Amino acid sequence: MKALILEDDDLVSELLETVVAGIYPGALVKVAGSLGEAFELVSGNAFDLFIADWNLPDGAGLELVKKVRKSNSDVPIVMVSARSDRDSVLKAAHHGIDGYMTKPFDVQQLHQRLVKLLQPSQDTVPEVSALLKSSLEGIIQLPTDVDPADILELIRRQDELSPSQLAERWREEASITARLMDVANSTSFRRTGKPVESLRDSISSMGVGLALNQVLALSLDVSGKLKHEVLKGLAKRHYDDALQVAKKAQGLAIKLKKQPVSLQKAALLSRLGELAVLKVLNDFLAIGGSLDASEAEQLVRTWAQSYGNRLKVQWRLPLRVRELIGAVHFLPVDCTQEDRIIMRAAAMLAGGEKASEECQRLLRRLGMDTEEPIRD
Repeated sequence: MKALILEDDDLVSELLETVVAGIYPGALVKVAGSLGEAFELVSGNAFDLFIADWNLPDGAGLELVKKVRKSNSDVPIVMVSARSDRDSVLKAAHHGIDGYMTKPFDVQQLHQRLVKLLQPSQDTVPEVSALLKSSLEGIIQLPTDVDPADILELIRRQDELSPSQLAERWREEASITARLMDVANSTSFRRTGKPVESLRDSISSMGVGLALNQVLALSLDVSGKLKHEVLKGLAKRHYDDALQVAKKAQGLAIKLKKQPVSLQKAALLSRLGELAVLKVLNDFLAIGGSLDASEAEQLVRTWAQSYGNRLKVQWRLPLRVRELIGAVHFLPVDCTQEDRIIMRAAAMLAGGEKASEECQRLLRRLGMDTEEPIRD
C-alpha cells in the first residue's frame, strides 16, 4: 500500500499521514509540499491512494488529479480544501475524484471516508520482512501521546526557553504534568521539605534541560500503546534498558563534575531502533500476522540498527548526539573522547558488567576508582 499526500501545511499532512497509517498499518506514505514535488514522485512511482490539497504554492492540486487520471481511472483520489462552494466541488468531481473534504475537516469523518476507499483487507498479510523493509522507507512514528520529534526540537531550543514558557505549552498535558511534578517532588528535588505544587515550579526546580529530558523519556515509552503482550514486554525491557543507561551516565557525569543533560539525552535515545521495530511488528500483528516471542526478538535484533539510523536522520539528530548513542553499543579501543567513554561505561554498568575487563579499563581511563560504587 503506497499513498501520496500533496499538502503544504505540515500539521495537516502529518494528520493525514497518521489517519492513513491507522487504516492501513505498514503503508508507505510519501508527502509532497508542492505540485512540482508531487509530479516528480508520480513520474517514478505507482500509488494506491492520492490525497491532494487544492491551493498550493506553485499551483492547484487539481492539476495532479488531471495528470493521474490520464493514466489511471481507478486509483482513489481525495481532495482536501478550504473551498466549500458548489462550483469548486463540481469542478473537482468533473475530473474524477472519489472524495472531497473541506477544511477544517472532522478526523473521524475523514477516517470513515478513507476506510471505504481503501477497503483494508485482513485476508492478504504481507511477509513481515517485506513490511519492515517498506516501513523503513517512510516516515516512522512511535505510537505515543507525546511526539519525541517535538521534544527534540524543544531541546534544540532549550537555551531560549523558560520554565514559564514550557509550563504554558504543557499545561493541558496531564501525563507530562504528572511526570514532572512526581520527579520534582522526589527525594532528589525536595530540598525545602515542602512539596512542589505547580508545573512551572516543578520545571524551575529541576531546570529546563532536565525537565525536557524527563519528557523525552515519557515520549519514548511505547509499551502502553502496543496491543500484544510479547511486544509490550520487549518494549518495556528496551525502554528500561535505556533508562538505566541514562541513570548510569548521569551518575558518572556528576562524579566527573560534568553537565549530565546531554549524556542523559543520548542514553534515552539509545534504544530508538528497537522501539521503532516493535511498532511495525505491532502493525503486522494488527493486520493478521503472527509471531512468537523468539521470532519477535530476532527481528528486533536484525532491524534495530537500520531503524535507529533512519530515526536519527528523520529527527535531525546532531552528529555529536549520534556518536554518543553509538558509543552505548560500541566504542573503538583507541577512542579518547571522554563523553563517549562515559556512554560506553554507563551501558556496561547498566548491564551488570562492571567486573568485565573492558568496563574496568574504561573506568580507569576516566580516572575513577574501580572499586567505588557509582550512584545514579
